[in-house]
Amino acid sequence: MAGRRLALLALLISAASLVAAGSSSSKYMRFDLLRREPASLAELWQMDRERMAFIAARRGRGRRATETWTEKAAAPAPAPASGDDSAFAMPLSSGAYTGTGQYFVRFRVGTPAQPFLLVADTGSDLTWVKCSRPVAAAADPYGLWSGPAAAPSPAPLGRAFRPEESRTWRPISCASDTCVESLPFSLAACPTPGSPCAYDYRYKDGSAARGTVGTDSATIALSGPPSSPTKAKLRGVVLGCTTSYTGDSFLASDGVLSLGYSNISFASRAASRFGGRFSYCLVDHLAPRNETSYLTFGPNPAVSPPPTPRPKPAACHSSSAPPAAAVPGSRTTPLLLDHRTHPFYAVTLNGVSVDGELLKIPRLVWDVERGGGTILDSGTSLTVLATPAYKAVTKALSARLAGVPRVAMDPFDYCYNWTSPDTGEDLVDVPVPKLALHFAGASRMEPPTKSYVIDAAPGVKCIGLQEGEWPGVSVIGNILQQEHLWEFDLNNRRLRFQRSRCTH
Repeated sequence: MAGRRLALLALLISAASLVAAGSSSSKYMRFDLLRREPASLAELWQMDRERMAFIAARRGRGRRATETWTEKAAAPAPAPASGDDSAFAMPLSSGAYTGTGQYFVRFRVGTPAQPFLLVADTGSDLTWVKCSRPVAAAADPYGLWSGPAAAPSPAPLGRAFRPEESRTWRPISCASDTCVESLPFSLAACPTPGSPCAYDYRYKDGSAARGTVGTDSATIALSGPPSSPTKAKLRGVVLGCTTSYTGDSFLASDGVLSLGYSNISFASRAASRFGGRFSYCLVDHLAPRNETSYLTFGPNPAVSPPPTPRPKPAACHSSSAPPAAAVPGSRTTPLLLDHRTHPFYAVTLNGVSVDGELLKIPRLVWDVERGGGTILDSGTSLTVLATPAYKAVTKALSARLAGVPRVAMDPFDYCYNWTSPDTGEDLVDVPVPKLALHFAGASRMEPPTKSYVIDAAPGVKCIGLQEGEWPGVSVIGNILQQEHLWEFDLNNRRLRFQRSRCTH
């Protein structure tokens, strides 16, 4: 997300008038996701380079927080104040015309509710919104508003959270476990035990968000018939109140909705309330803006059945229910929630094959304990492979495309003139090699060819992979993920996926 230049705010806001979609099911909550206009491939790669730097900077920093999350059972989210509280949905809109590849969610927080437009980010563990300036110097004990570097930029359309106007806002103390153990980006200073917990969330491009942390209630729309929507409160949402920020990253949004793995993230909190799962499906990255995909909290019936009810404890039986089996057509692989990749979601990749031939890639490239590993990230566009894997995969793909004329096009190493010299039309008889990713658990993903031999310009296709650092993590980006449904089962540490048109 860091370093992405957002533009044409007025058009973005006019495109964001999407209402919450109801659901006839009460087992999950569902968000409509809309794709935004693509940036140029060179711009995407620049954004991804900054994202990779952010991933590298975060790698391993969250060990203490993650150990706290895995060793201590997370407190379940309080039930919304309503009878039918088994699912909820809220509007999510396209960040159209921004050219960033981000997704934006309409989020209502506080009592009475205040509306915001937030970036939905699987790599963030803190949900934060831009806040109004403190009314008194005593409300700014850390000097977050002092100095030119802390000068705030105006929020879009004047939106700014006003915590003093919310009856349910509760500051978190800087001496609390949440501040000390769960916020790796919190400030060490603690003027008094009663002072609010302060944070300085820095991104690799120089952008930063600074403020204090509290909890508040989010207004949610419970699933049910669209003709009779029911609203309720999801209490105890950890929320950063950003009183100053710098950089270009947040010009067209009011903040960030955290979908990363953390005991303070919105995703983990909401998932714990709805079956311990969330999922998303991304449409073709070149599809028209009006084609939607979706974000779902709770078991997604398209890829997995509802959780098996937990049996009553007995003297000779475990009280844990076995993980629900995947529905026919879906694949399952272990989900690695490891401190070295926190707050990103990691998987075990056993290898890559081209046209059925398993490539010779050192296994340590996929081993998180030996400097490698693989994460699935919706915030990265192009798939980034650590050097040994990148060289092996591009060598195999390019060897099979040797009959197509090469052309030069940044930022890719392998691009081809896909235009027939006779007709001037795109070549249709070129066999594109089949790429497959082999995950642990004998699960194989075979992306559509357009996801890795991508349209780069009229008549030009490129191998849409980028070389990453080694040692370093590999990232499965959203272009390679497109037209697949991905379900993150946090309770059972499983990732389920299957091909899908991502429409509804």
